[in-house]
Amino acid sequence: MLNLKRILLPVDFPVVSFGLAHQAAILARHFNSEIVLLHVITPQSRAAGVPEGAREQAEFDLLAAIVRQAQNQHDMTLGPELEGLTIRRKLISGDVAVTIVETAEEEQADLIMMPSYSSTFYQFLMGSVTAKVLHGSERPVWTGAHVQESLGKNFSIRNVLGAVEFGPRADITVSWAAQMAAEFGARLTLANVTASVEFWGPGGNYVNEKWKEELVGNASEQMAKLQQDMGIKAEVFIGSGDVPKVLSQAVKQTKADLLVTGCYPYGGHLRTHGYGIICAVGIPVLSV
Repeated sequence: MLNLKRILLPVDFPVVSFGLAHQAAILARHFNSEIVLLHVITPQSRAAGVPEGAREQAEFDLLAAIVRQAQNQHDMTLGPELEGLTIRRKLISGDVAVTIVETAEEEQADLIMMPSYSSTFYQFLMGSVTAKVLHGSERPVWTGAHVQESLGKNFSIRNVLGAVEFGPRADITVSWAAQMAAEFGARLTLANVTASVEFWGPGGNYVNEKWKEELVGNASEQMAKLQQDMGIKAEVFIGSGDVPKVLSQAVKQTKADLLVTGCYPYGGHLRTHGYGIICAVGIPVLSV
């Protein structure tokens, strides 16, 4: 059973990912989690009104400022969604990625929730920050959808897709995906991406049917054994080729609302393509 006691939610200011804040509220309310609202102070946030002095920072109500920003953008629902939740606020100066990783360890966070994209130049830098956190922390990281119109208050988990790489940590990915699906009564699909079955020849690309049959057959057998060993029943998607592209297709085919991957911080091709997957699929990604 999943037990998310503490969620670390790093936020920019004044450009806040309200969609991610809504998702954090949904998870916190469901799991009765405490949210640690972290802002790493930057020149941009100082210019937007975040004070420099320790005493002034202690008096600065980051949560109220975020709710006002949401209201200014005609989102009147964020305040009520956060109402009643246990939320602590932290303002820290330092390197953004390093501070997030260190704070997650200090707070013993069960989950880090981060944006991956926004339309402004400053927020676009969050992409590199998120990538650094993914590679620098061993704690699960939930990244918001990598699209300009991020999923917000209408977000719900009805279909969960687990991207499985066979190996010593495959059971961790499957366990998280299965538990998230069970928690929200969602349909579960497990996916595996094999090596490409195409080769180039005169006239273009060709599919090696024998190789495809062997690869897909072997992946299907391993997936069936994994489910049997873990006592889990799920639909299965087997694809071949470019990992982000194939998983994007799987997301569309299964109508997934959440992708669970085991892409960090250990070796493997899902780790290699970790941030590429986040950019490609267009839905929240939970990296475990």
